Amino acid sequence: MKVVANKRDAQGTSASRRLRHANKVPGVLYGGSGAAQAIEVEHNPLFHALRKEKFHASILDMELDGQSERVLLRDFQMHPYKPLVLHVDFQRVTESQKIHMRIPLHFVGQEDSPAFKVGGGLISHVMSEVDVACLPKDLPEFIEVDLSGLQSHQTVRVLDLKMPTGVKPVLKGKENPVVVAVSTHGEQAEEEVAAPVAAADVPATAQKAPVAAPGAAPAKGGKDDKEKGGDKKK
Repeated sequence: MKVVANKRDAQGTSASRRLRHANKVPGVLYGGSGAAQAIEVEHNPLFHALRKEKFHASILDMELDGQSERVLLRDFQMHPYKPLVLHVDFQRVTESQKIHMRIPLHFVGQEDSPAFKVGGGLISHVMSEVDVACLPKDLPEFIEVDLSGLQSHQTVRVLDLKMPTGVKPVLKGKENPVVVAVSTHGEQAEEEVAAPVAAADVPATAQKAPVAAPGAAPAKGGKDDKEKGGDKKK
């Protein structure tokens, strides 16, 4: 996909506001061997491109003042409630240097899995994208997750995914997050019923006030106080 941008010299809040009024988006291009460069991009083509999944996980061809750059979309900022892009960041790509990207997951075969057809399980997609590292030439647009063989009570973790050649997941230490999990309606019902049943088994007498321990001092106004009061009158 292609992005057309121009260099800009004016920076600051006022300059960015003027750009937005002119239907342009202020941005920054950084990384690689070049210095960070302030840029501007036409708003409407960028707005529509941001709605495409491929634009977020692909190497883009940027035409910057007639010069070609290979870049990645790194960040963008939207207006809180208007369909308006406020700012965008791109990173230059070096062909010999590995890049880290979050790649979307595409789930297929779920309706044909034994967990769904036979077990009647509830299949939960815990993750929708995964962080990977690879050379720019090996960057996939998405990673397919085949669930056609998924069984009841089975989980699919990041290390279970079939990664394209040259692509590796980025994990910390020995972590291996769950991507897909299967649960059944019966398991959920048992968990919900367990707490009320336990409460129902408690005898009603257990809720009465505790009985005073043997040898404890009698309460004021009790029998012993009256007797003591009677002795004093005598």
